[in-house]
Amino acid sequence: MADRLVCVVDDDDAVRLSMGLLVETLGLPVRCYPDAGSLLADEGALARAHCLILDVRMPGLSGIGLQERLLRLGSTVPIIFVSAHGDVPMVARAMREGAFDFFQKPFNEQNLLDRVNEAVHLAARRRQEDAWQRDIHARLDGLTQRERDVLDGILAGRLNKQIAENLGISMKTVEQHRARVMEKLRVESLAELVRIVTRADP
Repeated sequence: MADRLVCVVDDDDAVRLSMGLLVETLGLPVRCYPDAGSLLADEGALARAHCLILDVRMPGLSGIGLQERLLRLGSTVPIIFVSAHGDVPMVARAMREGAFDFFQKPFNEQNLLDRVNEAVHLAARRRQEDAWQRDIHARLDGLTQRERDVLDGILAGRLNKQIAENLGISMKTVEQHRARVMEKLRVESLAELVRIVTRADP
């Protein structure tokens, strides 16, 4: 859990401190910031963050504004808003932009902790999936063009003979390319090969 950082952004010193202490009861490391700019400047924390707890109304960039900035940067870290000033349009806007949840002060502390825990686990799953995707794409990028042609034939459900005819090469050559594809993609069966390639993002 040590790598699953939670970041709290609130311009109220007392709220920031109490929120940080509350989240630490989950056994998670917490970093607190007085404004959005301070968080954005801490690139290391943003890279590690598994959940952001943001106040809505803050001097400078608001919590909603920070959410929009992070979306433009391609961030997928779950955001939980906590505010004393939430109204229906504000909540709707935040949720429409992908906020994980929105709590209005005063809130039930256990409910917030439960949602923080869920957000952190969601972020961890997303990071695992992203790492898996990068690994698979690196393996696919390691294929030669001819190996890729053979792979495309396999994925189309063609037999080795059909692939050989389509590419104008011998069946033996197809078999050799097929074996190298399996080796480079680190799979041991046709089913596994099809599963990982079709699961990989385009």
